[in-house]
This record gives sequence, structure tokens and C-alpha cells, in this order.
Amino acid sequence: MTRRRVVQSACALFLERGYNATTFRAVAADANVSVPTVELLFGTKARLLRAAIDLAIAGDDEAVPVLERDWTGAALETDSVAEFLLIVAGVIAAAQARSAGLVLAVFEGSVGDPELAELSRQLITQRTVTATWLLDALCTKTSFRVDSDRTEAVDTLWVLMDPAVFDRLVRQRHWSTQQYQQWFARSARRLLVADQQSPNPYSEATT
Repeated sequence: MTRRRVVQSACALFLERGYNATTFRAVAADANVSVPTVELLFGTKARLLRAAIDLAIAGDDEAVPVLERDWTGAALETDSVAEFLLIVAGVIAAAQARSAGLVLAVFEGSVGDPELAELSRQLITQRTVTATWLLDALCTKTSFRVDSDRTEAVDTLWVLMDPAVFDRLVRQRHWSTQQYQQWFARSARRLLVADQQSPNPYSEATT
């Protein structure tokens, strides 16, 4: 499919050359299509970058939101907090491996580009939605620490999911993706889950 081929070429070029140095002409040449075809499909380079990020996060171009995919059913069905976090961390680690460099390019370029600034806000909001889903799912399986509120708990997960954290651990500190996955699961449990069972301060009923 032409659109998928263009997006795959864009993914590779954005990662190799960076946002500013990647042009529609270069993407068209790599995808073996015309420049007008790329322009017709995406309109602007920022929209092409967004499509590349969406493909990288999901791992495919199916029109199914990440939080509505099969892995969420397996995660929600388990009663084990450790297993739940490992499933979630595995999905996050794989998505980060594919998309972290692209997302960081958005953040770095957003200062002087209004379209990238808007995309940056969308990605930050998307991460907040995922962190909130994760916390709410955990609420059905365990009790939480009582020394922080619900907002802080969401923000804790939000920071653990930051692509900059993944980039520094995997690219700069030379961790494997599996090591990041295990660290994420352990860190989320240590920071959020109570040692003793107690009333859950983060459930919707208490907010």
C-alpha cells in the first residue's frame, strides 16, 4: 500500500536525518513515489511525522487504538499485579523502541514550529490518557501507597513512560529493551503499590 510505504520511509529518514533535514522529496524518492503523492497524502511534514509516530507506536497501520487492542484484554484479565505490569511494560517497551526517537524529534522541534508544538501537546495528552488507564486498571487489582494523591500517581506513571527516559537508559546507558521492560514494571510497583493491603486512595469513588 502506497501510504504505508511512504510512512515507513518517513520513519527511517526522520530517525536517520532528523526532522529538519528530512524533505518530502527525500521521502518520495525512498518510497519510490512522486513528491505530489506525498503532498496529497499528508499535506505537511508535521502530519507525515505524526503518521510515522502513530505507525511506530502501534507497530502497524490498523485503525485500532492502542488501548483497544488484544493485549489490554490479557492485562485486565490477570489477577497478578506483577503479571499485569509486565504485560503493560512489554507493550510500552516495544512501542518506545520503535517511536522514542520520533517523539523526541517532535519535542525538540516544537519550540519554533507551531504545528510541531500542537503535535507535542497531543502526544503529551495521549501519554496522560495511557497513564490514567494504567492506574485505573491497577486500582482493580491492588491497593496503593497512601503518601501521594491520584494526580501524583498518574504523573509518576507518566514520567516512567517518558520517551526521554527510555532513550537515556537504552541508547545512552546501553540497557536492553527487556531490561527497560523489567525496570518499568518493578519501578511502577515500588512507587505505587502498598506493602500492606489498605483502602485505595486513587479509586474514582474517593475523588
